[in-house]
Amino acid sequence: IFDGQPVSFAGPLEARQAGIETVFQTLALADDLDVPSNLFLGREIKTKWGTLDDYALEKAAREVFHNLNPNFKNIRVPVRMLSGGQRQVVAISRAVYFKARALVMDEPCAALGPEETRMVHNLVRKLKAAGVGIFLISHDMPDVFGLSDRLCVMKNGKTVGTYKTAEVNEDEVLGMI
Repeated sequence: IFDGQPVSFAGPLEARQAGIETVFQTLALADDLDVPSNLFLGREIKTKWGTLDDYALEKAAREVFHNLNPNFKNIRVPVRMLSGGQRQVVAISRAVYFKARALVMDEPCAALGPEETRMVHNLVRKLKAAGVGIFLISHDMPDVFGLSDRLCVMKNGKTVGTYKTAEVNEDEVLGMI
C-alpha cells in the first residue's frame, strides 16, 4: 500500500515514477564520474539540442547539496575521491532532488566513521521532517533506535513483530532476532 492505495510495480522504474527511491548499501555510484553526473545518472538534464546541460546539472547539484550539507562543495571530483559520508550524501541527494515521497535505505551507515554517521543521521532527520517516509534497513541498533519511530523485527525473512521504537529496548529487539 502506497499513498493509501494498493500498488504493484513491474520494476524499479515504476516505483521511481511513483516517488519511491532507494539508497543501496553499495550506494550504486559510478566512481569515475563527478557528483552532478552521479546525481543525474540515467536522468540527465539536456539542452534543446539533446546534449548534456552541464551548467544546469551543476547548478541543480549545488542547490541540493547546499540544502543537505552546506559544507559539501567539492562536487567536480570523481566520487571515488570522496569520503564515505560524502558518497552517502550523493546517493541520498538523488532521492531528494527527484522528490522522493518514500526512501528505502539499506544499511546507510555501514562502514562509516562516527562523524560521517552523524552526518547521515542528520540527513535522515531532515528528510523525515520534510515528510519523506524512510524505510531504514539496518542491524545497527544505534541507527535503528536513533532514527526510527517504528521498527519491524524480522528473522529468516519472516516478520517477528512491529513495534513503536519507544516501547521496546535494544535487548528485546536483539532477543527477537
